[in-house]
Amino acid sequence: MTIRELLDRLSGNRNTSANSACSRLRVVLAHDRSDLSPALLDQMRLEIMEVVSKYLELDYIGSELTLETEERSTALVANLPIRCVRKLSR
Repeated sequence: MTIRELLDRLSGNRNTSANSACSRLRVVLAHDRSDLSPALLDQMRLEIMEVVSKYLELDYIGSELTLETEERSTALVANLPIRCVRKLSR
């Protein structure tokens, strides 16, 4: 969560269509700057989920892998809903 998002929540600002459009534009710019194809991003999502699922039981339907840009940096953000922690055998 960015400082702007935190301040918006505290001040009671609601998510307007302008805010939604701005957020979508950031996602588009992040994808353009990273030069990753949707197919490659989907493959990365599957591989990341495969590794994480060794340790956690995931909800595959609610998972997302996105690129977010803020100012001049881009971040790969994985939203992987966790059902439970797997018990590891040693």
